[in-house]
Amino acid sequence: MLRKYLRRGFSKGTTLLVPFLLFSVVFLIYLLNTKANLNTVKIKNCYDGDTCTTESGEKIRLACIDAPEIRGKNADPSKAKASKEFISNLISNRKVTIKRIDTDRYGRTVAEIFIEGTNIQKLMVKNGFAKLHRKYSFQCDWTYKMEKVFG
Repeated sequence: MLRKYLRRGFSKGTTLLVPFLLFSVVFLIYLLNTKANLNTVKIKNCYDGDTCTTESGEKIRLACIDAPEIRGKNADPSKAKASKEFISNLISNRKVTIKRIDTDRYGRTVAEIFIEGTNIQKLMVKNGFAKLHRKYSFQCDWTYKMEKVFG
């Protein structure tokens, strides 16, 4: 039956219908997958500008950014403290929406964090408290535009 249908060809109406249906199915799967990755959690505290802990104990590494280090050979304590204070004031002891992306080599959840629809990583970069982490920036859709602006 399929062979007979293919030999006859598509009528004018179905020529446009098939791509539309295919696009609709792919788009619906995308939307369902995106919604499935979004969860609400309460942030207990932030260790530094790019690592926070939820009330349940889950450690979250903010995706796509690199904030100044508190300790280590590349540490910049004054900038690290400012970055930590900025993010702590925004999200500590508050419910946030997280979009889980991956797990890093330390077992932390790599995720984007949103509060009332605002992307916290993007806000940190715009305000100078973090930089784009170029090696992992592909994980976040918004980074392409930021790379153009911030070089």
